[in-house]
Amino acid sequence: MFKDNTITPTIKAGIANKQGLWLKAFRLMCQANHMAATYEANRSICKYVHSTSRGHEAIQIAAGLLLQPWDYASPYYRDDSMLLAMGFTPLELMFQLLAKGEDPFSGGRSYYSHPGSRVPNKPLIPHQSSATGMQVIPATGMAQGIKYLEKNLPDSLPAGPHGELPVVLCSLGDGSVTEGEVSEAWQSAILWELPVIYLVQDNEWGISASSAETRAMDAYEYAAGFKGMERMRVDGSDFEESYHGMEAAINYVREERKPVLVHACVPLLGHHTSGVRKEWYRTEGDLALHNAKDPLPRLKALLLSAGIPEKDLLAIERDSQDYIEAEFDKARISPDPDPRTVKDHVFAPAAVTVEKGNRTPEKGAKVMMVDAALHAMEEILRDYPEAIFFGQDVGRRLGGVFREAATLAEKFGDHRVYNTAIQEAYIVGATAGLSAVGVKPIVEIQFADYIYPGFNQLVTEISKSCYLSYGKFPVQTLIRIPIGAYGGGGPYHSGSIESTLLTIKGIKVVYPSNAADMKGLMKAAFLDPNPVVMLEHKGLYWSKVPGTQGAIMVEPDADYQLPLGKGRVVVTAHPKDVKKGSTCCIITYGMGVYWATNVAAAFPGQVEVIDLRTLFPLDEQLVFSSVSRHGKCLVLTEEQLNNSFAQALAGRIQQHCFRSLDAPVFMLGALDLPAVPINTVLENEMLPNPQKLKTAIKELLAY
Repeated sequence: MFKDNTITPTIKAGIANKQGLWLKAFRLMCQANHMAATYEANRSICKYVHSTSRGHEAIQIAAGLLLQPWDYASPYYRDDSMLLAMGFTPLELMFQLLAKGEDPFSGGRSYYSHPGSRVPNKPLIPHQSSATGMQVIPATGMAQGIKYLEKNLPDSLPAGPHGELPVVLCSLGDGSVTEGEVSEAWQSAILWELPVIYLVQDNEWGISASSAETRAMDAYEYAAGFKGMERMRVDGSDFEESYHGMEAAINYVREERKPVLVHACVPLLGHHTSGVRKEWYRTEGDLALHNAKDPLPRLKALLLSAGIPEKDLLAIERDSQDYIEAEFDKARISPDPDPRTVKDHVFAPAAVTVEKGNRTPEKGAKVMMVDAALHAMEEILRDYPEAIFFGQDVGRRLGGVFREAATLAEKFGDHRVYNTAIQEAYIVGATAGLSAVGVKPIVEIQFADYIYPGFNQLVTEISKSCYLSYGKFPVQTLIRIPIGAYGGGGPYHSGSIESTLLTIKGIKVVYPSNAADMKGLMKAAFLDPNPVVMLEHKGLYWSKVPGTQGAIMVEPDADYQLPLGKGRVVVTAHPKDVKKGSTCCIITYGMGVYWATNVAAAFPGQVEVIDLRTLFPLDEQLVFSSVSRHGKCLVLTEEQLNNSFAQALAGRIQQHCFRSLDAPVFMLGALDLPAVPINTVLENEMLPNPQKLKTAIKELLAY
C-alpha cells in the first residue's frame, strides 16, 4: 500500500492549485487558535473542564476536510479543529463548552468536543465517552455494521454521488492505545477486514505521564504486531504532509475496505485540560521543544513561500480573532438548559407498550424455554434482515454452549450468526456502533460471570448514549446472558448479576421464567430502541431442575409480544383468606418463581406469587397493590442478599406500603458468599430452597 509504510514529507507539485486548500486550513487553524486563547482568557466563564486542539490542528483539519457527508466519525476530546473542518461552527462548539441549552450535541449534558450529530451533509458522529480507548470498540462496531449493510442491504447504506462507499474515522490519543479494549477492536477490524481508519495523535504525554514512563513503543510500532493492518507515520504538525497522508489512508480504506492506522506525531501546546495545567508538570525545555513545532506558523510560512501576501494572512488572523470574540459573546449570554429537561431522553420511547398476539394458540405445542428462545430468534432473523447475532460459540458448529442458537447459522448464514473471539468488551461495545449505522444486533455473553470485562462498555458507552446525545443515539441492542446456579456449575458459571446490572441507569433488564414469557419478552426487547439485557436462567432452559416443569408452556404465536415492565400473578391467594388477614405475597423472578409456587401448595389459599418478569422497568403498581392487599410480603431471590436488588426492593416496599404492612418485609436469598461453590452439597447449602422458604413463610404468616 504505502512505500516503506510512510508518507514522504511534502509533495511540491501543483502548489498553485493547493493555495485555496491551504488558505482554508489556515483560516480554520486561526479560528482554533483564537478559540483556545479566548477560553484561556476567560477561565472564570469557561468553568467546565475542556481540552483544545492546540498543536494538533494540522492533522485534525486535514482529516476533517477529507471526510465526506456519507462517512462516519468518532472524534476524541481534543478534536475541536477536526469538528471545525467538518463544518461545525465555533458557536456550536462554544455552546457545548459552556454547557448551554443550545448545545446541539448534548443539550448541555456533556463535555466540550464530545459531539453526537446526525446533521445532514456532515459525517455521522454517534455519542461516545471521553475517548481514552473505550470509543475504539463502538467505532469499530460502526465499521462492522457498514460492512454488513454493504454486502447485504446496500440500499440502506449512504454513499457518495458516484457510489463512493463510507469509511469510519476513529481518532484517539496515543496514551489510550495501551488500553486492552483497543487491542480487541483492532483484532476484530483485521479479522473481518473492516473499513476503518485509526488516527492516533501522539503528543508524547498522557496527562502528566510522559511516553517514556508509560509505554514500551508507540502506536506505529505496536501496530506492527497486528498482522493485516496497514500503517503509516506522518508529521501531524505539517498540514501538507498530514493532508496527503490522510488522503492516502482514506482512499485506501474507501477502496480496499480494510483497516489502517495513521500515527501522527504532534506537539501539545495547550494544557492537558483546563483543570490540569501544563506548567504543573512540564519543563521549560519540553514546552520550548513542542512550541517549535507549532502547526500555525509552519502553515503560514508555507503560504508565504507560495507567494501569498503577508497582509492577506494578517487580515485572516484579525478577522478570525474578531469572529471568535463575537461568537464567544453570543455563547456566553445564551441561556442554560431548562431544569425541567433534566430527566428527558434517558430512554427512547418503547416500541411495545401493550401485550400483542396470541400467547396460547389453540393447537400450540408445549416447548421448553430454550426452544422458545431459539424460535423467537429464528423469527426475528427471518423478519428483520438488519438483525444479526454474534458471540462466543453461537456460530454454526455449536450453536451456543446451551444449544440456544442451534441451526441459526445454517438457516441464515455465517454473515448473520457467527462466533467472536473471547472479547466480552467488544461483544458488548460494538453494538453501540452497529446500532448507530442501522444494524440491529443481538449478542450473547456466554455466562453471567463473564459480563465484567464488558462492563466498561455497558456503563460508559451504551447506557449513557441516549441521554448524553439528547436522544439522538439510543442504542438498540439485545444482550442475552445465561445466568444462575444448578448442578455444580461452579464459581465462574453460576453467578447472579442482576444487582450489579441494576445499578446502571440507562439500560433495561428482563428475566423470564417460562417459555411463553421468554418468547414475548425477547420480541419486545429486540424491538425496543434501547439497550436491553435479557437474563436467561440456564437451569430453566430444559426444566432439568426438579419442580420447574411449569417453565414448559404452549409456545405463543410468532406475533406475540410482551411489553417490558409488566409482572404476572402466578399463584393467587383465596379471597376468604385475604379477608381474614392470613395471607402473604412472594415477590420473585427466575428460579424463585418455582421455589415459590411449589411451596405455596403447602399453604393453600394463603400465598400469592408475583413473577416480576422485568426487573427494570419494574411493575411497581402490581407489587405495591399486592403487598397492600396482603399486608405481608417476602422478596425471594437467588442472589446473595446483602446490598442486593432484593434488599433495595424491600426498602421501596416498606416506604410505599408502610401503612398497609402487618409485618416487616421478609427477604430470602443466597448466603453472602463470594462465589457459588462447585460441590453440589455446598451449592445447595448456599442457595435458597423450598425448605428454607417454607420456614420463612411460616414465620411471616405468624405475625
